[in-house]
Amino acid sequence: MSLPALDARNFDADRQHWIPVRVYYEDTDFTGMVYHANYLRFFERGRSDCLRDAGVSHQDLLNRDDPAAFTLTRVEVDYRRAAKVDDLLHIRTRYMGLDGVRFLFRQACLRGAEVIAEADITAVMIHANGRPRRPVPELMEQLEAYRWQQSG
Repeated sequence: MSLPALDARNFDADRQHWIPVRVYYEDTDFTGMVYHANYLRFFERGRSDCLRDAGVSHQDLLNRDDPAAFTLTRVEVDYRRAAKVDDLLHIRTRYMGLDGVRFLFRQACLRGAEVIAEADITAVMIHANGRPRRPVPELMEQLEAYRWQQSG
């Protein structure tokens, strides 16, 4: 599979965000396959880059007069295949929108056209001290422009 055409911010026409991830030896376990917890790291990179490319700066959120950050409240991963050292993977991130105060993401790790792992992620905003807070209104508006739009 080749990647779909991407804009300058790594989004395709359906508002899916894509990043490449190369598997290194350090990502694998004694069997030579990617250790299961490392998929969470790959997904974290995908979400962080998706937010950054959508114009959301984690540092800017922390530097606000009312500092804010994201934290995860739910992670559900389905592991389908094993990735191995030197594999070139692509992380696809879909921002699914808000459910109340929850930010919903659906992510996939692909090797070519083959889905290696999929994840449903729920994130919320917190104050710098870790206490829950309402989402930053301008952030919600900004991300709405990047909500996944299924084609067809």
